[in-house]
This record gives sequence, C-alpha cells and structure tokens, in this order.
Amino acid sequence: MHQEHLSEGTPVQPPREPAGGVPLPRGSGENGRGNCPSTEVEGVVANPGRTSSKPGEGQADKRTVQGPVFFVSLGFHLSGTVTEPATASEPAMTYKVAISFDRCKITSVTCGCGNKDIFYCAHVVALSLYRIRKPDQVKLRLPISETLFQMNRDQLQKFIQYLITAHHTEVLPTAQKLADEILSSNSEINQVNGAPDPTAGASIDDENCWHLDEEQVKEQVKLFLSQGGYYGSGKQLNSMFAKVREMLRMRDSNGARMLTLITEQFMADPRLTLWRQQGTSMTDKCRQLWDELGALWVCIILNPHCKLEEKSCWLQQLQKWSDLDVCPLEDGNYGHELPNITNALPQNANHNSDSLSRPRRTVFTRAIEGRELHWQDSHLQRIINSDKYTAPVCQRESDRLLFNSQGQPLWLEHVPTACARVDALRSHGYPKEALRLTVAIINTLRLQQQRQLEIYKHQKKELLQRGTTTITNLEGWVGHPLDPIGCLFLTLTEACRLNDDDMNESRLPMYQHVPVAAGCSNSNESYLSLALEVALMGMGQQRVMPEGLYAQDKVCRNEEQLLSQLQELQLDYELVQTLRKQCILLLEGGPFSGLGEVIHRESVPMHTFAKYLFSALLPHDPDLSYKLALRAMRLPVLENSASAGDTSHPHHMVSVVPSRYPRWFTLGHLESQQCELASTMLTAAKGDTLRLRTILEAIQKHIHSSSLIFKLAQDAFKIATPTDSSTDSTLLNVALELGLQVMRMTLSTLNWRRREMVRWLVTCATEVGVRALVSILQSWYTLFTPTEATSIVAATAVSHTTILRLSLDYPQREELASCARTLALQCAMKDPQSCALSALTLCEKDHIAFEAAYQIAIDAAAGGMTHSQLFTIARYMELRGYPLRAFKLASLAMSHLNLAYNQDTHPAINDVLWACALSHSLGKNELAALIPLVVKSVHCATVLSDILRRCTVTAPGLAGIPGRRSSGKLMSTDKAPLRQLLDATINAYINTTHSRLTHISPRHYGEFIEFLSKARETFLLPQDGHLQFAQFIDNLKQIYKGKKKLMLLVRERFG
Repeated sequence: MHQEHLSEGTPVQPPREPAGGVPLPRGSGENGRGNCPSTEVEGVVANPGRTSSKPGEGQADKRTVQGPVFFVSLGFHLSGTVTEPATASEPAMTYKVAISFDRCKITSVTCGCGNKDIFYCAHVVALSLYRIRKPDQVKLRLPISETLFQMNRDQLQKFIQYLITAHHTEVLPTAQKLADEILSSNSEINQVNGAPDPTAGASIDDENCWHLDEEQVKEQVKLFLSQGGYYGSGKQLNSMFAKVREMLRMRDSNGARMLTLITEQFMADPRLTLWRQQGTSMTDKCRQLWDELGALWVCIILNPHCKLEEKSCWLQQLQKWSDLDVCPLEDGNYGHELPNITNALPQNANHNSDSLSRPRRTVFTRAIEGRELHWQDSHLQRIINSDKYTAPVCQRESDRLLFNSQGQPLWLEHVPTACARVDALRSHGYPKEALRLTVAIINTLRLQQQRQLEIYKHQKKELLQRGTTTITNLEGWVGHPLDPIGCLFLTLTEACRLNDDDMNESRLPMYQHVPVAAGCSNSNESYLSLALEVALMGMGQQRVMPEGLYAQDKVCRNEEQLLSQLQELQLDYELVQTLRKQCILLLEGGPFSGLGEVIHRESVPMHTFAKYLFSALLPHDPDLSYKLALRAMRLPVLENSASAGDTSHPHHMVSVVPSRYPRWFTLGHLESQQCELASTMLTAAKGDTLRLRTILEAIQKHIHSSSLIFKLAQDAFKIATPTDSSTDSTLLNVALELGLQVMRMTLSTLNWRRREMVRWLVTCATEVGVRALVSILQSWYTLFTPTEATSIVAATAVSHTTILRLSLDYPQREELASCARTLALQCAMKDPQSCALSALTLCEKDHIAFEAAYQIAIDAAAGGMTHSQLFTIARYMELRGYPLRAFKLASLAMSHLNLAYNQDTHPAINDVLWACALSHSLGKNELAALIPLVVKSVHCATVLSDILRRCTVTAPGLAGIPGRRSSGKLMSTDKAPLRQLLDATINAYINTTHSRLTHISPRHYGEFIEFLSKARETFLLPQDGHLQFAQFIDNLKQIYKGKKKLMLLVRERFG
C-alpha cells in the first residue's frame, strides 16, 4: 500500500473551517469530477469568510502538525491519519480522517477527534491542505471497485483475508455476516446486481453540495437560543447568519439549507409560546435576530438565478411558518400598515384605520411578497448588465420616464423594494450588478428630491403661513425592516474599501474614491461620494414616527448605526462638497425633508443626525453648520398644540389622530439627543456672543425638560470656567440664564434635584458677579420658595466665602446685605413657619430689621407655627442675649404643646425642660407664669416630677437680668407656684397608675413596681405625703385585688 509522510512543521491553516463554501472549479479527473488541487479550494478550506467570528482562526497559522500523516487517495475518497503534537497538559494524539469529494466539493467528512461543530476540525483542514498543496506526493488511484475488478480469485481471497487479519477485532463480525448473506441465495444482498463503492463518487446527474452537518446546525442553534439573554449566544447566532450570507455570496446551495435549519429551530423556541401566553414582548436582542432572519429570507427569495421549483418550495415553507400563531410580527406587538414589498407608497386618507382591521404581517411576510418580483424586466436587465446603458438617441414617449435628463437610467420602484434587489444581488455574489442598480436608484432619488423641491416652492407661502404640514412619509427608510439606506451604503462603500490583510477589527476601515462606471455624466463622481449622499438623503427624509416601542427603538438604533458608519469616512474635499450640497438641499426641501422649514407634527426628530452634520461641516462651513443645527433643534410633537379633540397633556404623546399614533416611547432618548445637539453647539460657539445668544434662544424655545436644561447650564458653566484659562463671560451668562429658566420651570413642581439646582445657581451667579447676585435676591419670588431664598440663596450671598471670592468693598457688601435683609423679611411674611428663624439670622446686624423679623415671629406664633418651630426661635433668642423674648416665645410654644401620660420619650421634653429652666432663671414671676401652661400641656408624670425636682434644687432668678435681684432662697413645694405643679404631678402619677394597670401583663410587674417607687418620691415631698401615698396604695389593693400576684409584690415593697 502506498504511504506518504508529512514532514515535521507542516503548517496547519485555520482549524475551524466552515462546512460549506464556494463551488470549486471542475477538476481534470474522469468526467470532470476529479478532486484536483486548486488554489480556490485552498481559499475555501483555509480562509473562512471575513464575516466569520469563530475563535482561534486568527492564530491558525501558528499551529503545526508533527509526526507522520498517512494518506490513501482512492477515487473520490481521501483517508489519512493526522498526529497532533503534545502540549504541556496533553499527550500527542493521532486521529483518523476521511474525506469524500464530488465535483470539487467536500461532500462528507469524518474524524476521530469527535468534533461537534458545524465547522471543519483542524485535522480535516490539515488533510485537505496537504492534498491541495502537495498533489505530487499523493498518488491518485482508481476507485476500489476498479482495483478489485483487476484481481483474480486467489488475489481477491488473499486481499480479503489480509484485510480481516489487519482489522479482525473490528470487521470480523461484519465479514461473517456478509459471507452468510452472500452464500444464501434468497438474501436481499443477492437481489441487487453489483456492490456499493464509497470511493467511486456519485453519478454525474446526482445533486452535489458541500458537506453540512444538519444535526449539528440544529443542536447549536437550539443551544444558543436556550441561553436566552447572554451576550455570547446572540453573537454566535449573528455569526451563523453571517456565514449564511457568505455562503450565499459564494453561491453555495447550502446557504438556503442552513437558513432553513436555523429558522426551524427559531420557530421551535419555547419562549415564543410563553411570550404569547403572557402577552409580553420578546427581548430586543431576540427581536433583532428575528429581523435578520426575515431579511435573509428576502435575499433567498430574490435570488436572481433561483430555480422556480426551489423558490416555490421555500415560499410554501415560509407561508407555513408565517401562519403559525407564535410567528413574530414584523413590528413587534402591533399590526402593520406599511405598504407591501411590491407596492409604491400609498398617499390615501385611509391610513388611520384601526389596527385590528389591518392584515397580519409577520417577519416572513416581506419574503413571501417577494414571489411577485421577477428579474425579467428588460430595462432592469440592461441596468444591471451594462455600465454603458444610457437613453437611446430616439426615445419613445413611454421610455422618457426611464431616464433622467442626462440620459442615465432610472429604476422607478418602491425604494425599499429596489434596495432589497440590491441586497439580493450583493448577497448572492453579484457585486457589479448590485452597484449598477444602486447608481440607478440614487439617480431616481435625486430626481425625486428635485421634483419635491419644485413642488415646495409653489406651496411655500401657504405652508409657512400655516406653520405645519400634513405632507409626510408614512414609511421611513431609516428603521425600515429591509434597511434600504444601510444596504445602499454598504454596497457602495464595499466597492471603495482598501484591502486590509491584517483584518484588525479595532482599526477603522480605509476607503478610496472609485469612479462611478455606470452611465455617469460627472467624471468626478465616485461610489464613495454616492454612499455619503444616499446616507444623507435617507436620514434627512421627513417621516412619521412609527407606532410601537420596538419600531421606534429600531429607528433610533438604525440611525445610530448609519451614523457610526458615516463617521468612518475621512472627509476629503470631494466628500465635503457632497456634504454641503446635500445639506443645502435638505434645508430647502420643505416638508419632504426632516430639516425643511415646515414639517409634520409627528415627524421623527433630526437631532442625532444634525449633531453629526454640525460636527462634520463646522470646520468647512460654520454658517451652514449652525443654520442646520438650529433648524434641527425643534421637537414639534411637544411644541405644536394638539388638535381640538386631543385634550391630553402633550407629554403623554397622544397625537393628532389617536387611533393612528400611539405614545412616543422613545421620547426620553429623543430629548436627550436634543440636549446633546445643543451642548455641542454651545461648546463650539464659545467666545462668539451672537451665536451663543441665538443658541440660547433656540434652547429656551425648543427644550421642555427642566433636567436637560439644567444639564446644559452645567455644561456651559464648565466650558466657560476652565481651570487653566480665563473665564468666558458670554458663555457664563448663558449658563446663568439657563439656570434661571430651570428655576422658573421647577418652582411650582416637585423635582428631587431642586436643592442641587438652587445651590448651583447661586454658585453660577457668584461666578458672574455681584450684580447677578443682587438680581436674583431682588427677584427671588419668581425663582425660589421662601425657604430656599432665605436658607440657601441669601445665606450664601452674604457669607464670608462669597465676600472673599468676589473681593467686595464695603458699599458692595452693604448692598448685598440690604438686599438679603429685604428678602428675609419678605420671606418671613410669606412663610413665617419656615423662614422666621432664617430672617432673624439674616437681620442680626440691623436693629430695625431684626425687630421687624421678631415681630413677624410673634404675630405668626398665634397662627400656624408649631411648638417645635417656636422653641427653636426661642432658643435662638436666648443665645443672642434676649432671655425675656425667649421666655415669651417659649410660653407661646408651651401653649401649642400637648404631652400625654405615656409620652415619656417625646422629642419636645427637652424643650419643655429648657423652657422651665429659663423661666426659673428669670425669676419667680416668670416661673409662676409658666407653671400653669406646663400643668395644662404636660400630662406625663415622669416629666412633671423631673421639672418639679429641678425647680427645687436652686433658687430662682439667677439669670442676672439688669434691675432684678434673686432672693437666694429655695422654693417650697407647699407654696405657690410649685404647689400647683406638685399637685399636678401627684395626680398624673395616680392617673398613669390606673391607666397602666388596666392592661398590664405579668412581665411588666417589675417595671410597674419601680414606677410606684418614683411616684412615692413625689408623694413624700409635702408634709402629709406619706399618708397620701399609704392611702393611694390601699386603694390600689382594694380596686385591683384580683391581680393577686401583683398586689403581693406591692405589699412586699410598700407594706
């Protein structure tokens, strides 16, 4: 037997090659079915598509196979053994590999490594590459049946016996079984002429295709779907979709097979039933995978060289899937009203029909509608097959619509449908044809744009007077299920992309200008400039916001995706000219442009798009960039008043026709993008007074969220006050004005950031200067609540830190202080409960103002002020050296207090004790005046006994009030005013005792005995106190004699 050996160090190419690839060139073998070596075969086996993201491919060239590789090439079968070198953790391993070929395709593979994947293992790749690269070292042999035919009987017997001997443990049972069947005349094996030969290959009439392990495809898709929301699973499924696209591009018949297998597993996903039963939406990531699945089926159906029987089979399967209840709808949970793939956009008045009456559209509906599309149109064929197709010299009237004024062909078809054709051509490996059709579509869009501009010029005066329009596109190209703009952009940029052998994903792609070949009248026009132009036209299209959360979110995501691709383009002179021209057209485009002067109320905002345009244009045409960005600042759905029948709040997003337009679910995102656009303009306009004023006006007019305006104010403040350079006063004033607007917007509404906003505004005003501080102090009532004005604004304005920061002279300090005192008195009058104390603090240095503030507090005391507020002011007055005023306020506070018998931990107890101590220190008269108030307000025995004890410890009148003298004598509890307090305390103990005994439990007996001990201390203060207490105990024994255990404890302690 012929043996070949692979020398050590033979490189092994990527270990996980796709089980499917391009059709290989026909070999030189018998009937053109040989497995001859080919560089194209090597490309398929060794270089996976650039869309593949299987791990390890980038390091494949570093791997080597060492040791002998044994090859046998029999007919259309290649066998061999591949030895994998030992590693630090694993010994060397040898694997048996078998590969079958048919017409330059690998039709089946087996390997002893047990690889469970849809990609070829490293050992299959090694064997294939060795056969391709070293054909002279692998001798071709006839199929084994031909060799056996040449043997005589003795040779055949020797061959069989040697074969059985070499593998007797493996084949002996099979050999005996076959021998028995051959010797039996009635066996099935003897009913068939000849015998099978695995090395002979298939008949030339048989179908042949690349090997695809269908079970593995199913298992892997099922596994990835079961992992749900994990990032890796979605990435793997997208990788499989990319592989399908690669297979389609290589015109590999396995592409449709693999997509069918994937779709079957998607339809069998148990989550579909669960989501339907629970009435919940699928996750966004899952939704995006379904979208890609639907788009791939559109490509399959639109294959320009698809056989009719194949197309019919696919359509039947798609219809079967689409009819299932669990099949996801095209736009999430909402019915779809957009036109189907074969119709142009309708402009009728019936677009607000109820969603329940609309046809059910699933993710497969557009692919099914593709059955009506064909490629036989002669005009279409000429467009895609020739770069030189132009209008004939003598045109028929019917042909005039097929060409523009320069003679370039147009393709007048529903735009997303036309773009689906481009995607199909590109996906099936017809890049030149796709480019030609793309150019025709763009020429058509240009002509439409020109005609729309002419229509607007005739209607401009009327539309500007109305200020709104009913003209719009119900079907937007951005966020469309077929992604028409993205398709055209990719088709054009792929033609301009420079080859990058390194394939560094982190590096931006490089593009070059490639002249347009298809009937171009402008020799300077390139596919790259067309890509930029069509992206700008698509994103600048004025269209109505679609209904449903998913559809609206998809608009945002698709726009961001297109913009990220645009940002990869390096804007040279030609691209800048294209950008300028298209921006001017968008600004002049009227209601057909999202940047036109008049747009529909429900029009999708242009903020994100305009931010890109502004940044891209700014270095080249500042005036145009600012004009465009300022135009884009509007958000009509919040600005224009709703119709007469719509009485809802504008932020609820119920629009002109409630049945047609639901809520704007992405409104928060849209408003944040509006804010980002404004912030970008503010940053760029630093130092330009006129532009900053214009931007400020636009912000104040168009932004309706206080939190976003506050963010803009903060951004402007940061930009205006850099740490390493001087302050920009103009921008700083813009920040202040925005801050003032925020204050006015949030003054009467609840906002959890309000306190932060107020503090920031004071900081900003301080940075602007003393005049700004004076201004906000004088107009406080339009900006702040009384509490904010006194406790934050005025207090900060007159603080020592502010005076040092602004380096204020004496007149300026006095002016600020005067304004702060005026503010304080006004706030105290308006809200004395919250502001009286702050007003007193701010007016300390001015006697007249201080007296006025004190009088306001006294006047308010009889009204709505609480005992806590009054006690706080009273303590402040004592601290400032006004004990008599403090006593007056404390007396007023006491009259507002009510302390129950069981409130011995009440927070006001400390205030009561302080008030009694204050009155005691002032003298006997003040104490006599306060005690009746205490007796009336406090019913807690322990608190009263504490007050009584404190009053008997020291003599009254020790505060040192001028004109008063203390007697120096301790006060007796038998005389007024303490006698009244003593009686009240004893009564409180008696009442509390009865109250506690009503619901006492045994575990509280010990605590109750201690309470009686404290009561006895109070009872014993008067001369006859021991008699009163004894009588009290006797009464308890008589009344509560049923509580025997408790009364036993009372007798033990008190007799």
